[in-house]
Amino acid sequence: MKYYISLLALAMTAACSTPEKPPADGYKQTLVFGPGEESKITEAFLTLTDSSAIELKEGTYKFNNLSLVQLKHIRISGAGSGKTILDFSAQTQGGEGIRVAELKGFTITGMTIRESKGDLLKVNKSEHVVIRDVHAIWAVADSTSGGYGIYPVLCNNVLVEDCYAEGASDAGIYVGQSNKAIVRMSKAYKNVAGCEIENTTNAEVYDNEFYGNTAGFLVFDLPDLSQRGGQVKAYNNNIHDNNERNFAKSGSFGTTWGVGNAAPGCGIIIQATSDVEIYNNKIINNNSAAIALVSGFFVDAKAGEKINASYFPVSKNIYIHNNTIEMGPAFPEAAYQHHTGQILVGIEKAIGKRIPPIVYDGISTNVITQEKKINPDSICIQQPGENLFVNADGMNIGTPAWKPGTDMQPFICK
Repeated sequence: MKYYISLLALAMTAACSTPEKPPADGYKQTLVFGPGEESKITEAFLTLTDSSAIELKEGTYKFNNLSLVQLKHIRISGAGSGKTILDFSAQTQGGEGIRVAELKGFTITGMTIRESKGDLLKVNKSEHVVIRDVHAIWAVADSTSGGYGIYPVLCNNVLVEDCYAEGASDAGIYVGQSNKAIVRMSKAYKNVAGCEIENTTNAEVYDNEFYGNTAGFLVFDLPDLSQRGGQVKAYNNNIHDNNERNFAKSGSFGTTWGVGNAAPGCGIIIQATSDVEIYNNKIINNNSAAIALVSGFFVDAKAGEKINASYFPVSKNIYIHNNTIEMGPAFPEAAYQHHTGQILVGIEKAIGKRIPPIVYDGISTNVITQEKKINPDSICIQQPGENLFVNADGMNIGTPAWKPGTDMQPFICK
């Protein structure tokens, strides 16, 4: 009998010490808040533990900023974009609206975030990041806007899906110095750059709409960053009517090397990166260049001095094919007031006809090696139509030797 009682007691003790099973959604705790509970929400962000979810009910919330650091398995969700609204317009401290750093497993979904002084949503040094149904908006699109709307940087395994960005003074959707990233089914409007993939490897950008920006879609590598980019595919996107003025902040990081150089009227810009494939996109009514392929030398004559393991100024292994490309009959007015736009206007004057939709600066690795190879960087173009291509002879612009040409033969895919 004693033996039986001892076994029963042991079994009861074991039962009491067994951890509770997590709920069906996999989070150990879920905290639910509504409008008017901003101080509680701010505190919850600061004290959150691993495997936690925060749900924000429909309504408008006003914050200075929100921060999450060094956590695992976190979800922040609202009732849907346009229903749950996080307003940072009265911000008196901090730059970002929502700052996330060093999280492993982070999902944010179902809300609109608005009007921060700096970036609206910055996710830094994190893994397995999902940003879904998030709208990032500045109502006034000018240099007073923050730089980035949706901004994962130094991350691994990123998904940006069904999002919208408007009014950013750099890029609406930006993925920087990251690995394995997908941007899909999203829209960007009235930003300097609609979407930007910068120094990022293994990225796919598809089924998006980028429109009404200065430039629609940018694939860049910049110097002095942690890694080189490459292995980027962009397909099935609708990139149209990107003809607005460039309102990047004066003196910002971007004005020397990045988005400040984007001419109004560019659909896609590829700069100083490698292994990029652009295909099956609609690139319509971007009236300075449908696709511009340029090197770091195009914006800085000293780009060669910046070569290292993380940066090479000449784009290589670029494959452009099977896109639908159409341009209007004239440059947008804003191009005439922009330094790069003026170069494109000058190219058109030099060739004596409407500028072709694919503009290549013509600066190859021959500049570095002092060789005279034909197409040494494997630029491959397979597009139907007439008057498609111009080699801008970028190294000679502004000199008597300058002679842009329209012979695409060396660059047609063999």
